[in-house]
Amino acid sequence: MLWLAVDTRTSAEAMLMLPRTAPLGSDGIGAWLLAARRAARLDHPDLTPVLESGMHERRPFIALDRRAGITLDEWLLQHPHPSIDDAVRWTASILRGLAFAHEAGISHLDPQFHSIVVNERGEASLMGLSAATVDAPRPAAGRLAARAAAPALDPTSLRAQRTAAERDVLACGLVLHRLLAGAPPLGEADTGKVIERMTPRGREGVRLPWTTPQSVAEPLRAIVDRSTSGQARLRYRSARTFLDALTGWHEAASGESGGPIALLLDRLRTVGHLPALPGLAIRVQGVTGVESQRTDEIARHLLPDMALSFELLRVLNSAPVQGTQIAGNGPVLTLRRVVALIGVDGVRAAANNLRVWPGPLDEASAGALREAMDGVRLAGHLAQALRPAGYDAEVVYLVAVLQNLGRLMVQYHFADEAEQIRQLKLPSPAQPGDLQQGEQPGLGEDAAAFAVLGVDIDSMGTAVARHWGLGPDVLHMIRRLPLDAAVRKPDGDAELLRIVASAANEIVDALALPGGPAGPLLERVSQRYARTLRLDRKAVQSAVQEARAALSAGSVAAHAVPQAGDDATMPPSSLERDEGDDRSDDAPERIVATPQRRSAELRDVPDKARAPYFVQR
Repeated sequence: MLWLAVDTRTSAEAMLMLPRTAPLGSDGIGAWLLAARRAARLDHPDLTPVLESGMHERRPFIALDRRAGITLDEWLLQHPHPSIDDAVRWTASILRGLAFAHEAGISHLDPQFHSIVVNERGEASLMGLSAATVDAPRPAAGRLAARAAAPALDPTSLRAQRTAAERDVLACGLVLHRLLAGAPPLGEADTGKVIERMTPRGREGVRLPWTTPQSVAEPLRAIVDRSTSGQARLRYRSARTFLDALTGWHEAASGESGGPIALLLDRLRTVGHLPALPGLAIRVQGVTGVESQRTDEIARHLLPDMALSFELLRVLNSAPVQGTQIAGNGPVLTLRRVVALIGVDGVRAAANNLRVWPGPLDEASAGALREAMDGVRLAGHLAQALRPAGYDAEVVYLVAVLQNLGRLMVQYHFADEAEQIRQLKLPSPAQPGDLQQGEQPGLGEDAAAFAVLGVDIDSMGTAVARHWGLGPDVLHMIRRLPLDAAVRKPDGDAELLRIVASAANEIVDALALPGGPAGPLLERVSQRYARTLRLDRKAVQSAVQEARAALSAGSVAAHAVPQAGDDATMPPSSLERDEGDDRSDDAPERIVATPQRRSAELRDVPDKARAPYFVQR
């Protein structure tokens, strides 16, 4: 409870925070006072300072300065419709203070609107840590209050602390829900009573209504709905993770120089985009150390290393290399053309810029990244198998791979968050007390990314691609088709490449889903792309087998070092050459080693020989 009082000693107004139920006996009162005084020692900008704590007529109290501000209830009486920005900022402040308190082993136990103070600058803070005592039916939290006098390390106490911290985080989600919805959840203003009606204690769930006073962005809606999810396993377990998602969305939405995208771009400068696969130096030395090696042969051995492929594309789009290209040409999306433009020295320099495997990752995170890279490579090979006749295989492969750029960046630079996203996507068997019977589905990838990072994964990949200097045509191709949008007839080659790569990635995603067979999902994908790519289930299954075989062969080739005169690498077929490339197998293309030679050769190539997507039919 919160009371407005007057200090008779100074005639100043004060706020008195009292427990709803008085502690029993002298031992209970003593434990409450020790817990409150221990909490009062915490000093944080988002926690309201305590003036004193004591007893009055056998009722313990905490006194706070009225000049700290007015309660959130009072503020809403004066401003009935707070802005979304204010709601998010206030909740973030409360979560920041709670995270600090939880890390000190102290919980609030009963966050309410009347325990949130808003000052004259519009800043919120939380007051009354450890002031609440729990009702008799909840002995676990009562034991926590009794033990709060000193940190305890026994498993029972630690479990009770985690339970109390999770309750605080759930209450913060209900506070944010009420601020955005403009009405109390379940028609109940007391967050404690709402929690008692929610799973697993009750049978009700809380979701943000679609009709809100102000339009709520989809990422923010996903964050709020996760915080109050009907599945307890999907909720935020700590104030810090809730805070990270909320601030990530707020900074991205407001355009501030922060958030996960800014952090990702900063990490690109420190740890690179991806670590190179083991044995990179030997492979690069083997394929570039012989003058007779053809550019397509070199590209074929470098392509399985995703980190090197990305680095070569980044180098190609740098200012010095861009200056050697003829204006008006389409984007270059083949490694063999990149090798021809930057030469042997450029390939070696690109390889030297990479971090060795596994970079800063631990063993488990490195294994997850390797698994993700294998899945992306499978999608690339599958796109090659699905492509219409006449389209360059390497271009289709790279477009399919780049459509997974965001996933790879998150997996490498945000390994813990990537694991959270993976867990949120997994379905879970029904638990006692859950709202639904049977298996409960997990979140979609976008919703899970919003709930963890505050931004979607595609935005992360687009930000990196734009940072590398990739043009608008490529940025359009590397964005997957929305799953809820119909696949229409492509209006150009770039759109067709995007459709082929999207189909391949959707098929790989269906194959990677846990649980039962992927047959129904593959059937759905084949029907979705049937008219555009002339697919059926049999064609999809055949393409998957072909892609898996190519993935295995590519893994072997990535570790093989070709030597001069080695016949193991077959000459490229006509479907792997650019249109207008009339060289014969007896006259292999040499690697251009100097800028002068690169420029001269580039000027001699006719325009149609640089067609970006097609090969000679």
